[in-house]
Amino acid sequence: MMSSDHDNHNRLYLTVWSGLLILTVVEVVLAYQTLPVALMLGLLLMLSFGKTGLILAYFMHLRYERLSLVLTIIPAVAFCIAMMFIFFPDGQRVLDLRQ
Repeated sequence: MMSSDHDNHNRLYLTVWSGLLILTVVEVVLAYQTLPVALMLGLLLMLSFGKTGLILAYFMHLRYERLSLVLTIIPAVAFCIAMMFIFFPDGQRVLDLRQ
């Protein structure tokens, strides 16, 4: 029974790894296509978010965590993203001053 459970876990991780590999290949192929910038960014961001979700869920084992931990992480990530959008314009202003 133990080896069957171990085989199932190995199969799961290999499946997730294969999915990540396929998504990476799709991203590389997309990078060489001539698409409009907005479409290219949208596609690459969606693929990257999908890869991030797989990594978080399976390799960081958040799939098995309690909902309270996930609900704690989401506001922290949202706060970090909001702070980046607050500070990015200031960084651009400093770069513009150098010219």
